[in-house]
Amino acid sequence: MTTPAPDLLHLRAAGVSLVLDCAGPLLPRVLHWGADLGDVAVAELEALRLASIPQIAGATVDLPVPLSVVPEQSVGWLGTPGVTGHRHGASFSTAFRLSGAVTLGAGEHPGSQRVSVRATDDDAALALVLDLELTASGLVRTRVALTSTAGADVPEFMLSSLDLSLPVPTEADEILDFTGRWIRERTAQRKPFTFGTHLREVRKGRGHDATLIVAAGRAGFGYRSGEVWGVHVAWSGNSRILAEKIQGGARHLAAGELLLAGEIILAAGQTYTSPWVFGSYGDGLDDMSARFHTYLRARPQHPSVANGRPERPVLINVWEAVYFDHRLDKLVALADEAAAIGVERYVLDDGWFRHRRDDHAGLGDWFVDEVVWPDGLSPLIDHVRGLGMQFGLWFEPEMINPDSDLARAHPEWILATGNRLPPEARFQQVLDLGHEGAYNYVLERIDAILTEYPIDYIKWDHNRDLIDAGHSPTGQAGVHNQAAALYRLIDEIRARHPRVEIESCSGGGGRADLGILDRTDRIWASDCIDALERQSIEAGTGLLVPPEMMGSHIGSPHCHTTGRRHDLSFRAGTAFFSHLGIEWDLTSASEADKAELAGWIALHKAHRGLLHTGTVVRADHPEPTTWVHGVVATDAAEAIFAVVQLSSGPNQGPGRVRLPGLDPTRQYRVQAIDPADAMGNRTGADRLQWWDDGVQLSGRTLDRVGVQAPMQNPEHLVLLHLVAVATARDA
Repeated sequence: MTTPAPDLLHLRAAGVSLVLDCAGPLLPRVLHWGADLGDVAVAELEALRLASIPQIAGATVDLPVPLSVVPEQSVGWLGTPGVTGHRHGASFSTAFRLSGAVTLGAGEHPGSQRVSVRATDDDAALALVLDLELTASGLVRTRVALTSTAGADVPEFMLSSLDLSLPVPTEADEILDFTGRWIRERTAQRKPFTFGTHLREVRKGRGHDATLIVAAGRAGFGYRSGEVWGVHVAWSGNSRILAEKIQGGARHLAAGELLLAGEIILAAGQTYTSPWVFGSYGDGLDDMSARFHTYLRARPQHPSVANGRPERPVLINVWEAVYFDHRLDKLVALADEAAAIGVERYVLDDGWFRHRRDDHAGLGDWFVDEVVWPDGLSPLIDHVRGLGMQFGLWFEPEMINPDSDLARAHPEWILATGNRLPPEARFQQVLDLGHEGAYNYVLERIDAILTEYPIDYIKWDHNRDLIDAGHSPTGQAGVHNQAAALYRLIDEIRARHPRVEIESCSGGGGRADLGILDRTDRIWASDCIDALERQSIEAGTGLLVPPEMMGSHIGSPHCHTTGRRHDLSFRAGTAFFSHLGIEWDLTSASEADKAELAGWIALHKAHRGLLHTGTVVRADHPEPTTWVHGVVATDAAEAIFAVVQLSSGPNQGPGRVRLPGLDPTRQYRVQAIDPADAMGNRTGADRLQWWDDGVQLSGRTLDRVGVQAPMQNPEHLVLLHLVAVATARDA
């Protein structure tokens, strides 16, 4: 719902209000972004605008200093400006003025509302179009197209940065973001929202240490309570997000693409379009997160039954089972074992192409290795498909080994400054997709493989950072063009092979943003399959990515990346909620393990309709050693929760745990579910009296009181299944 006024706009959706002051002549500013204000009269919007004029502070400019969506120093704003750049030293500061009517119409997605604003700066010879949307799920998303209007005799405009800003109120006095590293991504960190600029940057084309979201809210905000405002950049190259508080009292979140020196140089008539910057408001992190999930699920290309796609198939990836040891008999045996326990998709990982016996050579030579595969991939693919499974294949299209036929033939296709090569990482360099020859070669090779073989799925990897990444022969920084070319490449492959699904792997978690998710069907959240590490990795990633798009695998008893050992129930219960997979040499598994694994797969299949469409909920349990999360059906008729003991705590057990997000007026039957329990693997000490028959409680009681959790050893979990019970009132 939208309330328009001549120069005020009140956009409303899903419990969110966005009030825009478009009076001009300055760029629009946000008067309110947050909880729905209801059906506000125009007179009240006018009063709100008057009440929102900043105070004139002492020892500063003699006019109120507005904070616009694109902040400008020319009006007195001395925080981070929205646009920075210059024309050989001139035009360093912009002063945009509205140049046409503000337009309001439908956005790109169903139910969204878009405001478009045009403005010019005649002195700097720049024009912009600002698009701002409120989606049906209550997300705000903004972007700017910046054009040089100068004549050919005027120096080019060298753009340094373009950031979009959203204000947050005084109540937002704490910042939450995420850090990490390879195999330990998405580690949460908090700090007070103090004076100055809290800046998070990605400078290497991807980021295991990058934050998906920077959020600000009332100190102590949790999953279920406390107002919170979060910002995300939908871009798969370099990016930046900042949280800033200045002495005048204003505080805001701003974000955009991080541009390296000289990456964007606008000649006369040329335009740079920023990535979309998303803002999400919520009463608690769950509310903020749900807006992203709802937005993604509403897209026509989302991998869902509602869009005519099958339920997310359980897969096996053979990487940790065989690594580079590709022997047909071994791979066929793995396929037989996988099919026998209910696997639906088989993925052949790294090692199938020419010269690829380890990670020292072969990247870029995308031809099936004639020595390892004398009859091509058909014998394996035919066997896999004959077992009723789909077939997937690994690629790393953006990378090249110096020891490859491609690198020897085209060294100029390597991203480099022009007079030196970047340091190698994992014995590889980056292939410059901004080079037309390299782009066409990769497109032709992937297209040829997908045309020759019936492949259903691509695992698209990206195993090194972009360092010293220049475009030859000029040496101009090339990260922006690389990301843009990547998008074009995936778009073209999908146009030619629309039924093929694509996973964004990127070393596991290195590229997990709404830009890549517009083009792919799954994120590989981390190369770490350790179930304990995965609990926090998936909790952080899941704030943005819904479970059905987040790959999670059941690994072998001995984790390859950390060396830990976990029970199968802990490994399987951790992967249970997401897009389930297996990464384990099943030919070495015991019959008992395979039987239990088959039980977990059957349980997942029985409930994946709920797991992959319901609302994700997390409890704010006071003891940090216990983690409680689950999924509640959209009609609240069913739910599944996991009670996870991460480590030993100070108490004998976790005590009662609350189960949030249910219908408070309905009664639920609560029962523990566990395939191992059905096989008699649970001991009496692990059991609670109500487990066998369940217990019936209201949603209100489950949320406010909870149930007694079992005494668990560290690194164990229990699944609880809740089903709404019909009552006389319901009837």
